[in-house]
Amino acid sequence: MTPQTSPVDHELVQAAAHVARTRCRGDHHTMAAAGRARDGRIVTAVNAYHFTGGPCAELVLIGAAAAQGVYELDTIVAVGDRDRGVVPPCGRCRQVLLDYFPGIGVIVGEGDRVRTVPVADLLPETYVWADHQLDSVHPPSSGAS
Repeated sequence: MTPQTSPVDHELVQAAAHVARTRCRGDHHTMAAAGRARDGRIVTAVNAYHFTGGPCAELVLIGAAAAQGVYELDTIVAVGDRDRGVVPPCGRCRQVLLDYFPGIGVIVGEGDRVRTVPVADLLPETYVWADHQLDSVHPPSSGAS
């Protein structure tokens, strides 16, 4: 399967890189994320590392976006501190992004290979949480065989 790609939002990558460079300090904040809202606004956030598994920058960004009235994101990117560049989301973030924003584009790759892919392409054989809820749109099984 060949992943679909979309144009890269370089302004978004630059926003995340700026936050990583200027706001990530020490061991507590090592990643920055930037998300593009449907209305064009850019929301940024940093991770809150803790040995118990503090939230990644992408998850903090979802909360920060909601606090600013942004409930729909089109694109997201994470950038590491110390000029590590674009960093792909971890498995947990991929799943959360898919569940919150099934159509979101995620910027991944390195250097001149940076690209935007649909979040579903990052999760082959995806588990869609909403499909497994009792009130999902799937009709109940009749039980007859």
